[in-house]
This record gives sequence, structure tokens and C-alpha cells, in this order.
Amino acid sequence: MGRTVDILTGKAELCRSIMGALPDWFSEPGVIEASALAVEELPVFGYVEANVVTAMIALKPHLPDTVEIALIATRPDYHGRGAGRHLVDVAERFAHESGARLLTVKTLAPRGRDEPQFEATRRFYDRTGFVRAEVFPKLWHEDHPCLFMVKPLAGMQPGETTL
Repeated sequence: MGRTVDILTGKAELCRSIMGALPDWFSEPGVIEASALAVEELPVFGYVEANVVTAMIALKPHLPDTVEIALIATRPDYHGRGAGRHLVDVAERFAHESGARLLTVKTLAPRGRDEPQFEATRRFYDRTGFVRAEVFPKLWHEDHPCLFMVKPLAGMQPGETTL
């Protein structure tokens, strides 16, 4: 069983390390580098097993009522072991503590290709309570349609914390 840590330093290096180990999801060096630079300014949490950060999540607060999962990634050897689910729980707690009522995420929308890794990602979000809200065909690039997903944080009022 792992534990969650608040990542305060080395965020970009951790991001590069984990994303770089996932070429089926993150194959463009420019995307990895842009993500690494972006996470430096965001709250980042890591999931640690046996003194290894096996997964990470970066959160981006928007307005007073929404927190976005800007990045979530797990090292390939640790897929399917619960780190992602655990980090979504961390994101929910962070959102609650921030007074948010929604947790959002963007991922690659189906695009008529055999891409089991992205279908697995969408199913992960479905299982963790996200609703497929809208597809933005050209938000990122015309070859990379964006699926916007939303998770209402049930029973919460603005500024209310129940944890």
C-alpha cells in the first residue's frame, strides 16, 4: 500500500520521468516539455510505493468552483494497482478544501482509431465518476480532439468542507 506526498520540488523532472515512460500516451517531446514546465506552477501530489513516486497528479484551480486535473500519470509497471484511483481521491479532497463543486479533466476523445490505451483512460475516468460532457474537436489540434469530462462533487456547497 502506498502513500500520498505533496511534491514541492522537482516537479518538472518527475513529470518528464513519468510521461517519458509512457510513449503510448505521450509520444510528442514538445507536449512532455510543455507539461513539465506547466506543473512547476501547480499543486502536485505523488503516490509513493517502496520509496518510488509511482504516479503523479497536477491540479489547476479555475474560478472559485472548479479544479481541473491538469495531468495524471502512472509509471507503466504500476498500472492497475490503484495509484490513479487514489490520486483522483486526493484531487477530490483538494477540490473540497478549495471550496470547489466540480472536478474536471480533459483527455483525448475517440477518433476512430484502434487506441486501446486511450479507451482505457476514458474508462478509468468513467469508473471514477466523471461524466463525458463535451468534445472540442480543435481545442488542441484537429488530429487530437479533446474530450472534456466533469465530476460533480456531490453534496457540497460553495465554501463547505465535510472532510
